[in-house]
Amino acid sequence: MRQAGRSLPEYRRVRADVPMLEACARPDMIVEITMQPVRRHGVDAAIYFSDIVVPLKAIGLDLDIKSGVGPVVADPVRDADGIKRLRELSPDDVPFVTEAVGTLVGELGTTPLIGFAGAPFTLASYLIEGGPSKNHERTKALMYGEPELWNDLMRRLSGITLEFLKVQIAAGAGAVQLFDSWVGALSAEDYRTSVLPHTSWIFERLGELDVPRIHFGVGTGELLSLLSEAGADVVGVDWRVPLDKAAQRVQPATALQGNLDPAALFAPWEVVAERAGDVLSRGRAAEGHIFNLGHGVLPDTDPDMLTRLTEFVHEESQT
Repeated sequence: MRQAGRSLPEYRRVRADVPMLEACARPDMIVEITMQPVRRHGVDAAIYFSDIVVPLKAIGLDLDIKSGVGPVVADPVRDADGIKRLRELSPDDVPFVTEAVGTLVGELGTTPLIGFAGAPFTLASYLIEGGPSKNHERTKALMYGEPELWNDLMRRLSGITLEFLKVQIAAGAGAVQLFDSWVGALSAEDYRTSVLPHTSWIFERLGELDVPRIHFGVGTGELLSLLSEAGADVVGVDWRVPLDKAAQRVQPATALQGNLDPAALFAPWEVVAERAGDVLSRGRAAEGHIFNLGHGVLPDTDPDMLTRLTEFVHEESQT
């Protein structure tokens, strides 16, 4: 997962006294932080270091990432005038992305780089709520009560997200992941009506660029079939749904990614190995399986446990 580096002491040294959004806009830091888990753990792919609000910051929105809180928007977007502030993103807005991806592709060699962006619903939630939310009440109120305004917002965010991913692909990213952190807050019916058309639009246009497309959301057990219907080649599954069950819910020919509980890494190694083995076993029910955690690496995770887990998965996958 994209947070693999944050448990590393070398990550904390690099990030010391450097705000998150500054780190995400400095090519040297992007390259170093992206490479750290690859060097340390020997994983099979690198994930571009960024944050979901980077493209929103790039188009001029007044927002920041506050430690212990998350993205905070100074002037929330809750009406037509607010939505008009969301202009299109151009490659010139994010030159650091092009530079960093190009450098990474050269350093990684045969190891693929996965591009990364936040999905429209999660971006909309941050913009409307003004920051993280447990209930997403303002977001849902706008979605339910003003569907035309909602769709205008989602269309603009979809265009920004698509362009952000296209910049990464043009610079050399070999695959892309669309990350919808909060979409699990929706019912299947609401997802189908208010989110699916916009996510599908993104994946349809990414399909023209001939790169593998990954879609992941948290708490999306009831939405897996719809996430798959949106058009991704790979659907990420969190730890709440066993992979053999998830394989029955997604569209045919859809690979799965996941899904060891990140908290399991705090247990003794014997437990980690048993649970990882179970994930690998259940993953064989899918059309294809990328072993991963079921969400991001927790900050206090022992890096040596992650390295040992990577070695275990490589060994077991060869048998």
